[in-house]
Amino acid sequence: MDIKTYWQQRQQTFETALQRAIPRASLQPPTLHRAMRYSLFAGGKRLRPILCLAAAESVGGKASHAMPLACALECIHTYSLIHDDLPCMDDDDLRRGLPTAHKVFGEGIAVLAGDALLTYAFQLAAQTKPTGRYAAADYLAELANGSGHQGMIAGQVVDLEGEGRQVSPKQLKYIHAKKTAALIVSAIRLGAMSGNATDRQLAALTKFGNALGLAFQVIDDILDLTQTSAQLGKSAGKDLQARKATYPAILGMARAQAEAARLTRLAQTTIRALGPKAAPLQAIAEYLLARQH
Repeated sequence: MDIKTYWQQRQQTFETALQRAIPRASLQPPTLHRAMRYSLFAGGKRLRPILCLAAAESVGGKASHAMPLACALECIHTYSLIHDDLPCMDDDDLRRGLPTAHKVFGEGIAVLAGDALLTYAFQLAAQTKPTGRYAAADYLAELANGSGHQGMIAGQVVDLEGEGRQVSPKQLKYIHAKKTAALIVSAIRLGAMSGNATDRQLAALTKFGNALGLAFQVIDDILDLTQTSAQLGKSAGKDLQARKATYPAILGMARAQAEAARLTRLAQTTIRALGPKAAPLQAIAEYLLARQH
């Protein structure tokens, strides 16, 4: 399939839905809503929403039914970027090719904009229609699990604690599985749940998400060392400067590249049984392996 055309079409559909879903900039207090929209509409691949929509269709569901969840996922992802860029975290001045939120609005408003996006995500997710197998409570629990203290935030904590320290390959896998892969897994699971996935379908897609999420972060580690800030839309070489635990740092570049390829193939194998409807997910995995930013 033509994955670039598919991606562009999905991006356009999603952007329209997200614009409608997010409070307008003039809503009181306007500074908060401008800050929320500034970071949310600064660009980005929209990976998690697109995976969510593709997963819904892979089990016979409709992308439109998954759209509130797709919007919720992007709100959570963007909140995590706003907070990650703060001086107390990674202290970055550039995100998606633009000045970071705290550089434009100040640290206080940036923190609150992130908080607002996080909480609004659950308001959006609650709008998702229940199916025969899944209720609103299931969607909310999955979203909390992927983004919370045993998911994305757990990985961020261990990542911070690992800066400048010797980290084992096992610890590194934990960081990446939680910090990056957990929300990607939830994106895929939520899409499938909105499509009323069977237990077997959900299990296969969960394995797909785990492998894809790890591969995505390994590639991110590689690109941080091989691409420029202009290409990445964020400060290149930050991981090296902060002495962060990364796959190239621990395994070396060649082994890191081989691991990304292995994980991608593993992801693709896990969903073969889903048949032609999962073709977009297969193509997305291949597309992400070859990405340059």
